[in-house]
Amino acid sequence: MRNYIHFADHLSTAVGKAFSWCIVVLMLGTCYEVVMAYAFNAPTLWNFDFSMQMYGAIFMMAGAYTLSTEAHVRGDVIYRLFKPRTQGYIDFVLYFIFFFPGVLALAFYGFDYAALAWKIKETSWSSPAQIQIYMVKSMIPAAGVLLTIQGISEVFRCVICIQTGHWPARLVVAEETEKILMRTAQDEDQKDVI
Repeated sequence: MRNYIHFADHLSTAVGKAFSWCIVVLMLGTCYEVVMAYAFNAPTLWNFDFSMQMYGAIFMMAGAYTLSTEAHVRGDVIYRLFKPRTQGYIDFVLYFIFFFPGVLALAFYGFDYAALAWKIKETSWSSPAQIQIYMVKSMIPAAGVLLTIQGISEVFRCVICIQTGHWPARLVVAEETEKILMRTAQDEDQKDVI
């Protein structure tokens, strides 16, 4: 189980970091559009659709990375008061009730959706440039598969936590700002004492 967790975390992190470069590409495209529209009075037809595709790519392909780092928003007002073993049981059950039905539907139905788009070489109906969107629709089942791989890893984490009473370490940890600030304040207090 630990080897699979290691594999899934590395895969999700690699894909998430690779697609994070879409933010740079998106920024460059937006800057280009602003310069063309306001400096040269020659706005582009393609930039709006380009931006939408970049946003979609970031959103879809960063889901597994976000899951692997526990960075999704969660309402854990009561949950965090439980012991780790109880949290493991709760997460284990909720993954099968809520998570897997959604991501498996995303993977399977997304595959049909993307295959149809490839078959007809779909273009954007709302775009004056009529850009091709069938390639971007391939990210729908890809995101579903990546989320499924990471979801299995999270279930294995739950099993390990239930068995040992401790959550396995994560490759990358997303922390809440309040925890970072508290640790920084504690570190400064310790420096003052020394």
